[in-house]
Amino acid sequence: MVLQTAKPRRLLTISYLLRRHLATRSSPIKHASFSEVLQLNEKQFTGVAFPLQEMARYMASSVDTSSFQIFNPNHNEIKDAEAFFISTQWHPIDYFTSAVRMDHAPQLSQPEVCFLGRSNVGKSSLIKALFSLSPDVEVRVSKNPGHTKKLHFFKVGNLFTLVDMPGYGYRSPTDFAEMVEPYLNHRANLKRTFLLVDGLVGIQEMDKVAIEMLEEFGIPYVIVLTKIDKASKGRMTRNVIEIQDFVNKKTQVCFPQLFPVSSLYCFGIHMLRCFIAHVTGNLPLST
Repeated sequence: MVLQTAKPRRLLTISYLLRRHLATRSSPIKHASFSEVLQLNEKQFTGVAFPLQEMARYMASSVDTSSFQIFNPNHNEIKDAEAFFISTQWHPIDYFTSAVRMDHAPQLSQPEVCFLGRSNVGKSSLIKALFSLSPDVEVRVSKNPGHTKKLHFFKVGNLFTLVDMPGYGYRSPTDFAEMVEPYLNHRANLKRTFLLVDGLVGIQEMDKVAIEMLEEFGIPYVIVLTKIDKASKGRMTRNVIEIQDFVNKKTQVCFPQLFPVSSLYCFGIHMLRCFIAHVTGNLPLST
């Protein structure tokens, strides 16, 4: 289910330059850098870097957790992935353009991933967290639901593009379907869709409609649980079990592993960066 590609020599050079750049600067927010996370004690490290594995500690022994480590990069691979999310003069990361229709979308050749979810689920906040080691990258985050009305494109050097999609549900654009469905169905370079689900409330009816659309189109997607810092361990554990059961029984093209994250504290962000770098063909894994 996960891509395996050879890493071009030029990317090895970029990765080296970015690691050197990272070594000379401090993290703008706590836990943004994996090097900082590696200095935590074992329990704290697992909670920040691998929150899904941390949740498994609170589950009954009868719960099947085999899917929790399907994507299982090592520490060096996570550190390598981090380098792609740091903007430098050799590897600029920035907002590129916006589009209200598929025919307005830029024609780009590099691999692309997009972020889809209910209004106020935290799409823009998640993208901001992914770029937290590049604080100059402008990602607009609003306190008002439904702020994103267009498809916003962020170029990550010449390697891949991230797309922030309009939210569905409360205050979604009236022409949401006309904006989103053609993009999802016809974007040839789209490698993975990240469907964001609120970790506080779990999958809602509108999320199920989005899942039905992705399943109907046969679009590979991943479920990302947001705001995990706001829920109790008990609630998060129940939501994870329920969503995992839903994925196993009701989906065909959903990646079987969930990705819990906190955009505020960077929980799970390092793993998600690594997954994005991998599915866009920029980071082969040893396992």
